[in-house]
Amino acid sequence: MSARRLIFFVASIAVSLGSLALILRTVPFEDVLNSLSKTDPVYLLLAIFAIALSLLTRGVRWWFLLNRRISVLESFHMINVMFLGNQLPFRLGEVARGVLATRRGVPLVTSGTSIVVERLIDVLMLVLLIAATVSRMPDAPADLTDQASLLGLLALVGFLILLIFAYAPASAHRLLDKLLRAVKPLQRLPMKSMLGQLLDGLQPLTDIRTLLWTALWTLLAWTAALAALYFSHRALGIEVNYSISVPLGIALTAISIAMPISIAALGPFEFAIVVTGRFVGMSDAEAIALGFLLHGINVISYAAWGTIGLLALGASPAIAFGANSERSTEGAQDRERNSCTSV
Repeated sequence: MSARRLIFFVASIAVSLGSLALILRTVPFEDVLNSLSKTDPVYLLLAIFAIALSLLTRGVRWWFLLNRRISVLESFHMINVMFLGNQLPFRLGEVARGVLATRRGVPLVTSGTSIVVERLIDVLMLVLLIAATVSRMPDAPADLTDQASLLGLLALVGFLILLIFAYAPASAHRLLDKLLRAVKPLQRLPMKSMLGQLLDGLQPLTDIRTLLWTALWTLLAWTAALAALYFSHRALGIEVNYSISVPLGIALTAISIAMPISIAALGPFEFAIVVTGRFVGMSDAEAIALGFLLHGINVISYAAWGTIGLLALGASPAIAFGANSERSTEGAQDRERNSCTSV
């Protein structure tokens, strides 16, 4: 392991442990365990089912974004392997997905651009979710709700502009050329290749049927994620304003998962739920228990479905997360940061 990777690994452990210490410093752990001991098994099973449904719908969406180059089942398995890999240090999941798609005849550039577009769509959904939630908060300042609504509108308009450029890529490149001439420091960046890859990835969405199907499966995937958090609330008997707690919790945990430095988002994920809980009057003990419950069933589900995916695809962990993946990790992390990271 290189010195850089060792530092990253140690920093990830430190962030996870530090975050957990921060949220547990004023809450007796016995209170958290007491809340967890009251878990309703029926709602727990419903939450686990919702997570599986979220994975399935994401698999179908990626199948559309790949222009159906692989089967739906293969896409589902690769998505599961991705989520498994993203629980490991160095977030090898995205790289593993690209490697596995290549083994099925999908060019690496095609899978890479589809992943960028997938992340772009999820960022759009995240912004819209935050904007819609903040606008419904009864105690939120008027300026904040206005800004949130404006941010959601700008995100939607920005995505629509990208779709227009996908229809007319020459116009997008001409506009970029003008921007590069006006702002010369940008010429040091690979802006043209980045724009080209982004527009290539958006090409499937220029077909109206593919666009509508992608939008539908995106809504279903996020709805399933919202359902998982809702059922987790009910499993612990937590009664709060679900219309705020559930979407805000999903939005903040999505941001916490996107943080590149942590072990399986342990710590930041729970901290996100605690912050959400304070907005809706949830006790810290309840919020921590909720965070541990949802995070736990997420990680267990990803491990189970990811293992099934590896077996179904005939790929060993060494193939998916081994030497080839490790050589590609730094480049994948750079691409992920450029696309606003994973949500």
